[in-house]
Amino acid sequence: MYCEDVPVRDVVEAVGTPVYLYSLAHLRDAFRTLDQAFAGTRHLVCFSVKANSNLAVLRAFVNEGSGFDIVSGGELYRVRKAGADPRKVVFSGVGKTREEMEYALRSGILMFNVESEQELEALNEVAGSIGVVAPVSFRINPDVDPQTHPYISTGMKKSKFGIAIDPAAAAYRHAIALPHIDVVGVDCHIGSQLTSTSPFSDAAARVRAFVETLRRDGANIRYVDLGGGLGIRYDDEQPPDPRDYAKALTDGIGDQDVTLVLEPGRSMVGNAGILVTRVLYLKRGEAKNFVVVDGAMNDLIRPSLYGAFQGLRPVVRREAEPMTADVVGPICESGDFFAQDRQIQTPTPGDLLAVMSAGAYGFTMASNYNTRPRAAEVLVDGNEFAVVRERETLESLVAGEKIPAML
Repeated sequence: MYCEDVPVRDVVEAVGTPVYLYSLAHLRDAFRTLDQAFAGTRHLVCFSVKANSNLAVLRAFVNEGSGFDIVSGGELYRVRKAGADPRKVVFSGVGKTREEMEYALRSGILMFNVESEQELEALNEVAGSIGVVAPVSFRINPDVDPQTHPYISTGMKKSKFGIAIDPAAAAYRHAIALPHIDVVGVDCHIGSQLTSTSPFSDAAARVRAFVETLRRDGANIRYVDLGGGLGIRYDDEQPPDPRDYAKALTDGIGDQDVTLVLEPGRSMVGNAGILVTRVLYLKRGEAKNFVVVDGAMNDLIRPSLYGAFQGLRPVVRREAEPMTADVVGPICESGDFFAQDRQIQTPTPGDLLAVMSAGAYGFTMASNYNTRPRAAEVLVDGNEFAVVRERETLESLVAGEKIPAML
């Protein structure tokens, strides 16, 4: 197996396992393909940092002219370290603190996607305390079923995100009256890993009607943020072509004089990365077979958390009988698995397995559970590769801890 022109085995020999491996060519191509799909529309692509927040990945998107969708002060710090233009940053999330608000205001971000009226009041107070005006849009819930996993479905009435579309007009009228708020847009994000364009079309059409209502009320809406959510292929999914996705959104929003803001995450990085892990043992049982590897749920939690499918491929193909097994890690949890009842090439200890489609929500959701150092991250460009995050050490895991004098 190769990543661009680099044998995956060469990376492992240099860096060890488990290791995340990303293709720079794939990152660039994914961004350019989406950006070009909207070429006939005034738009801004804001990569969703929560999908993959490595500084090198962010810099790759900065170099393409990307903006960024952030959900914390920490993510704002990261994109600024990567060289991002704060004027291309949108700040989403339901629980922004006053400290984060002030940091973003002083940084000069494009806008806040406000998710409650209490958040709006807090933002108005923070902006007033430092003598600035906060640019805002409300995140509205159009109550469109995205037909995806409940954990990543975000645009329904029962969601913790945003406010329902029906009472949102009153919230906008209140925001317009506040002295330190500038109402600039409308935000809507209905979910993640969508494989049909119809939910996007429905949501965009509802947002269009809402924008028309707001303008009649006197709001100067300049931006419509339609979020992200475009799915990728993990197994046998058939996600929409970016051009069809673009048509669904632009047809839905119609001839409104606005800049479309897009927040792609998974579709930019998901299939740009793999997690490489080494086989430790084969454990044959009466009821099941197990392939024990050195990667674990602390490295990649999606299969355990969502029941998500991640493809598995041998890094080096060889003649071997197939077997059906659970591919599991060393974590002391029955939920620690990458695959269950999966047919794979029968491995031997020392073999390398690639967990596919691991570029999104892989390392960003990793932890140190069981005091396990997080994996290294490597970026490949043609026939070269660079370590873009060193593997953690045991010393680094306890560096911030102290045993007090009372002990």
